[in-house]
Amino acid sequence: MSKLPNITSVQAKGNFIIIVTFDDGLFKEVDVSPFIKSGVSALLKDQAFFNQVKAENGYITWPNGFDFCPEFLRSYI
Repeated sequence: MSKLPNITSVQAKGNFIIIVTFDDGLFKEVDVSPFIKSGVSALLKDQAFFNQVKAENGYITWPNGFDFCPEFLRSYI
């Protein structure tokens, strides 16, 4: 059985792009703009709020609870 990926770090780059690093060393720029719509994700439209992204427990998350799991991001990229 293969190990599930975890995110070890994340950095906001601007224009809804984040740089994600996984625990196996893979790092990629990811455009998350397709997932910023309404509801809980709407706050991410504000760049200052978007920049508050952090890696936590293998996921990436924002202060309002919006998050991405590592399996989804890994398959997306």
